[in-house]
Amino acid sequence: MSTINEALKVNLDVEIKGEATLVSPAEETPKGSYLLSNLDMAPVMVQTIYCFNKTFDNEMDAAQTIKEGLAKVLVYYYPLAGRLTMNEKHKFMINCTGEGALFLEAEANCTLEEIDDFMKPESVTLGRLCYDAGGAQNPALLAAQVTKFKCGGFVFALSMNHIMFDGIGAMEFVNSWGEITRGLPLSNPPYLDRTLLRARNPCKVEFNYGLEEIVDISNTVSPLEEEMLINKSFVFHPEKLDQLKKKAMEDGVLKKCTTFETLTAFTWRAQTKSLGLHPDQQVRILFAVNARSKLNPPLPEGYFGNAVLYMSCQSSAEMLDRPLSSTIWKIQETINSVTNNYVRSAIDFLEEHKGMPVMTHSTFVSAWSRLAFHSVDFGWGVPFYSGPLNVPRNSVLFLPCGKDRKGINVFLSLTASSMKVFEELIEV
Repeated sequence: MSTINEALKVNLDVEIKGEATLVSPAEETPKGSYLLSNLDMAPVMVQTIYCFNKTFDNEMDAAQTIKEGLAKVLVYYYPLAGRLTMNEKHKFMINCTGEGALFLEAEANCTLEEIDDFMKPESVTLGRLCYDAGGAQNPALLAAQVTKFKCGGFVFALSMNHIMFDGIGAMEFVNSWGEITRGLPLSNPPYLDRTLLRARNPCKVEFNYGLEEIVDISNTVSPLEEEMLINKSFVFHPEKLDQLKKKAMEDGVLKKCTTFETLTAFTWRAQTKSLGLHPDQQVRILFAVNARSKLNPPLPEGYFGNAVLYMSCQSSAEMLDRPLSSTIWKIQETINSVTNNYVRSAIDFLEEHKGMPVMTHSTFVSAWSRLAFHSVDFGWGVPFYSGPLNVPRNSVLFLPCGKDRKGINVFLSLTASSMKVFEELIEV
């Protein structure tokens, strides 16, 4: 569904109360430079949102309570109160100044029920509830906004710099924030030493990490840039996911396959076919592989930082003529290639190489279905909705759905003509 006219469907007016304030750690914290590893390479703001119903009456003010919790949790995660800078080698570092994170309080002119239909990624409505902390004029690494609604519920929105942590680290931070706000000790304190992922001296690159640019032989890039993109989501209930896995294994090629592997392969194939590509057109799928347990020894629990590798699986469009199991097999091979040596070699490679290749005919799968952001509790119970606010172009997002969160909601953007074909393919 296109979001262009969404703002016309709901009259949401959000009034910021006062000005954005800086929340510093509640206690004195270490100052000075804080090392970032070569895996901390994406200085972009990621926005997430959490919607809470008022489940019981008490004297706690949501905004003030969460703000006080932020000051307390920043004592443990003190680099988040610093500022991004560069050293003499033009590498990003954090200057631990203790300046703090941004915090805003706001009020909305409607109830949460009135905006229920707009609780999804790429929502113009939800976008109004999250402060944009990007830009040089707002150098904070984290900004939070609490918006109260007429029903007594509230929305908690975060804008966090990806250079500070991956999805797992962000999830652990938000849940720690909830714990300390409720007066509990941290169940998983952060491990702050990122020198564990420092490049070796001398560097030893043992694998090829360069992603060659894919040549567009299908003449599809220009039309994609001109045609309007449509945003839609598709629910895969547990029963359908089980059916897909059984179908993938019926030819005996695979001994087992995970939900992630199967759905990634199925979605990639459907998306590729919907684009009407030349059979010889190369296409690429990218996804994050958690390196924490791949290292020897594994990273400590609560490692605070980015510890994922973005892996690439490539094929020609004619893969559609082969069984689904063949695509899953390629994805499994890619995941299994991530070993201790592979990760260490990748860190060394990134010591000397920067930047990302051109992502023509490349799709990134972001599996939020594996992250427990839904479990954050500031004292009002868990959110009835949580998730990212935006989906980068050429990305597919997996969000958990259903009361037991065993289903997956697949969210993606395609042109109107391609979306029609995609819809037909996934109903098979």
